[in-house]
Amino acid sequence: MSASGFRPELGRDWLKLPHAETGNRIGIFGGSFNPPHSGHRLVASTVLKRLGLDQIWWFVTPGNPLKSHSDLAPLETRLRLTGEFADHPRMKVTAYEAVLGTTYTARTIMALRARRPGVRFVWVMGADNLAGFHHWRDWRAIVGSVPVAIVDRPGASLSVLSSPMAKVYEEHRLPEEKAALLADMEAPVWTFLHTPLDQASSTKLRQIR
Repeated sequence: MSASGFRPELGRDWLKLPHAETGNRIGIFGGSFNPPHSGHRLVASTVLKRLGLDQIWWFVTPGNPLKSHSDLAPLETRLRLTGEFADHPRMKVTAYEAVLGTTYTARTIMALRARRPGVRFVWVMGADNLAGFHHWRDWRAIVGSVPVAIVDRPGASLSVLSSPMAKVYEEHRLPEEKAALLADMEAPVWTFLHTPLDQASSTKLRQIR
């Protein structure tokens, strides 16, 4: 068993990149998913539909470098649970970051673009991550390399106006009504998608376990 708690022999398919054709539009939805919940599913389904994506890949990370790992469930467990929410033929679950040996999004995106140069990638995240996005390692490199889609989450609506990322890249924001164009645009470009809010929270779910 690795330090992340993942035993490769129990899920070799999760260690592979999902199949994609040249020209596909792929959303990369990364997170600890500790545990995954209906709010994550709403984010994934929203971008899949509103951005006209061919697929969305749930990247279950070995561990968020900005969060404590003291209550982090084993990677295998989080993969299995995430698979239950990624219940759509165009949603795929992968632990490929465990193969890359990184938990940093900028490095992951760089590796994906090198391995699948003909694919149009979009970074997907819930708006609850936006306020602290500028603390991510090489966050400007992320925004500068792929389009970014941010989906509203409870209590996070104002972050689209106040967060450092939103302020720095204000002129590169794509109006929501044009979101379907995002995947074919060159970075830096981002959009904020409003959607009915789901109150589910990984933190709250861990507290009641």
